[in-house]
Amino acid sequence: MLNETEKEEVARELERYPTRQAACIEALKIVQKRHGYVSDEHLAELAGLLGMTEDELDGVATFYSLIFRRPVGRHVILLCDSVSCYVMGYEDIYRHLRGGLGIEFGQTTADGRFTLLPAPCLGCCDRAPAMMIDDDLQLDLTGPKVDQILAQYQ
Repeated sequence: MLNETEKEEVARELERYPTRQAACIEALKIVQKRHGYVSDEHLAELAGLLGMTEDELDGVATFYSLIFRRPVGRHVILLCDSVSCYVMGYEDIYRHLRGGLGIEFGQTTADGRFTLLPAPCLGCCDRAPAMMIDDDLQLDLTGPKVDQILAQYQ
């Protein structure tokens, strides 16, 4: 369940919004930051704090691609699959990641190190193909460059 620190952080967020429900994304992010994802139990408790039903809050959580409703790896790789990235070599990078990591989109490596997810746009079309690992944007990707980048994440 939510610890006191999480409850205090959520309470601070509630003060910033005109309604309790308006703070739901920030509340979900608080839980995810501490636990890596939002479990059913956390969702239920948050829904009560926010005055929402579990289904309403789950609808918000599942709408946003960066709120994870199941465990993910220590590092989340978001591979941009926008038109610009696609034209500039997305398929080669995706094939390279799949081969090197042994996983498809939505899967986590056996060692729990990486989860691979598609991203509709990372906003850097001029430097495509691109991916983001955790909060780190990686641009102008090639297979060898991807290998060097992945080696930095333990």
